Amino acid sequence: MQITHATFVTLPVTDQDRAKEFYAGALGFEVVADRQAGPVRWVQVAPKGAQTSFTLATADQLGLQPGSVSGLMLETADLDGDCAELTRAGIAVEGPQDLPWGRQATLADPDGNGLILSEKPASAR
Repeated sequence: MQITHATFVTLPVTDQDRAKEFYAGALGFEVVADRQAGPVRWVQVAPKGAQTSFTLATADQLGLQPGSVSGLMLETADLDGDCAELTRAGIAVEGPQDLPWGRQATLADPDGNGLILSEKPASAR
């Protein structure tokens, strides 16, 4: 096997504009693509410098239920700062919580897709 990384993960959403605003606005992701391809709108976002991006697709494009993704882990170098910033923006954040493998906090996008913000322990940074 020569697999090096995931190219993109598809997130089922109800409203691509609202989802794009959350990921690009609240989380600070870059908009990689936003274009119409026939009847389908392709919206793709990614953390700055990431190899893996996220496609924000409506349920009619996928046949998936919005909010059906859980456990999508995003790594951060400043969990406390990111949690504070998200809370100030009105986003509900649970945590941070200290765990044996690091620190984590959870939140959801506007459709209920579950995200985990994770920070490595100081000894691993």
